[in-house]
Amino acid sequence: MKLYINLMASCLIASISYAGEIKLQNPSTNQQAPDFSGMNTYGETIRLSDFIGKPVILEWTNHECPYVARHYSENNMQTVQKIARDQEIIWLSIISSTPGDQGHVSPSKANELTVARGAYSSHVLLDESGEIGMLYGAKTTPHMFMIDANGVLRYKGAIDDIGRGMQFFDASFPKAVNYVSSQLPQLITQKALGIDSTVAYGCSVKYNYD
Repeated sequence: MKLYINLMASCLIASISYAGEIKLQNPSTNQQAPDFSGMNTYGETIRLSDFIGKPVILEWTNHECPYVARHYSENNMQTVQKIARDQEIIWLSIISSTPGDQGHVSPSKANELTVARGAYSSHVLLDESGEIGMLYGAKTTPHMFMIDANGVLRYKGAIDDIGRGMQFFDASFPKAVNYVSSQLPQLITQKALGIDSTVAYGCSVKYNYD
């Protein structure tokens, strides 16, 4: 528990220190999602527009963030990923940590993490410049975005309703409202979601602030 407290403190300090130093976009829900391209861990260029005709979920991630670590260590994120995969939804995990900062990984390390954690991402994108993250206004890890088959952004925010703080580490994932998995049926039918925006919680995305 002390480790979690220390890690949480470092995440909080980072969030405070970096506030106002970068320019994040703020795409609107129920509008066309911003298109982007990025390199996956196999050196392939992946474009969001490549997936028109299929729903897409974007997950900002950082394996060294304690919030992300708990989601994966207790198989919560993988469970949602598998539900999405089984419904032919594209899942893009995006790492926007700058080189030398927390959560930055090489392509091979990212692939090792995918295997070790039993993740079901369709692709892992390495966004070292932070361009994709800033385009979407990604602030935390995790930070989730749901895009329907027509390319419309239907949801942005937290993965669930637990929230930030020590209650996160005591909370039960099965008892939480998961904003992603619970709204997949509406996403698939290309309807506006009952909840389209929440406040994301987690560690700050480690952008390059130089």
